[in-house]
Amino acid sequence: MQEVYEFLKKCGTYYLATLEGDQPRVRPFGTIDLFEGHLTIQTGKVKSVSQQMLAHPQVELCAFDGQQWLRVAATAVEEPSIEAQKHMLEAYPSLQAMYQPGDGNTQIFALEHGTATFSSFTAPSRTVTF
Repeated sequence: MQEVYEFLKKCGTYYLATLEGDQPRVRPFGTIDLFEGHLTIQTGKVKSVSQQMLAHPQVELCAFDGQQWLRVAATAVEEPSIEAQKHMLEAYPSLQAMYQPGDGNTQIFALEHGTATFSSFTAPSRTVTF
């Protein structure tokens, strides 16, 4: 999990895929955190992505660092604690203009039952689970 976290943090932007009905939706994301042994992401409850993850918690994300790419399949589980919100917003102070812990909009999801595959054109793929 630490390796997945460090890769995503280094990339800065990754692409999160969710499902809306039977239509996949993909968008750039930038938040990634480790909180109490879970890899977590952040969004706002007012956003479509929030409703999509609540309705269909199976998600995938993909990132590329210029040399290799990472694909992660996981289950997004809402982490409702204010402590998780504080931890995320301390890691991303630029979001504090839009989000505050306990504001009723800030939402954290833990990525559980994750399978992460590191791939490149020059080496065999490698898979880790968390």
